Amino acid sequence: MTNIVFQSVVAVFALLMCASAQAQIYRCTDANGRPLYTDTKVGKCQLIDTGYRSPPAASAPIPAPRSSSGGGGASASSPAASTPSSFPRVDNTVQRARDDERREILGDELRIEERKLADLRKEFNNGEPERQGNERNYAKYQERVASMRDEIGRTERNIEALRREIGNIR
Repeated sequence: MTNIVFQSVVAVFALLMCASAQAQIYRCTDANGRPLYTDTKVGKCQLIDTGYRSPPAASAPIPAPRSSSGGGGASASSPAASTPSSFPRVDNTVQRARDDERREILGDELRIEERKLADLRKEFNNGEPERQGNERNYAKYQERVASMRDEIGRTERNIEALRREIGNIR
């Protein structure tokens, strides 16, 4: 009995895995009352919803994106032509105010990261931080030093990214 159940479960799993190839799966019952799973309707069968939906048929081919560096100069479109007319426009003064606010926020984050880096370097003490009382085992000390080194590297990368981002603001 358990062998039949196991075979049924394996059959269902196999059919569900093949659901991308088959759009419909039916559950039928054979003459002995055992379930039978098939892709063709034979007699009194029940359609199983596999959750698979065939992709919609394409009505027209999708054009390839235009390259601004390719072929002739005629294929390159101007920025105004590539922006739809219904696209929302922002007034220059509003955009300047947004940029100023963004620059201020990024500047605050940069100052926080620079303070954090200074504190980390001070505690790191050129690779030889003070040992703590719970670090009798030298491996624990080395692990803490390595994590401090990683944290310093992360903070330096954050500072670089913030400076880059501030430089990108118009």
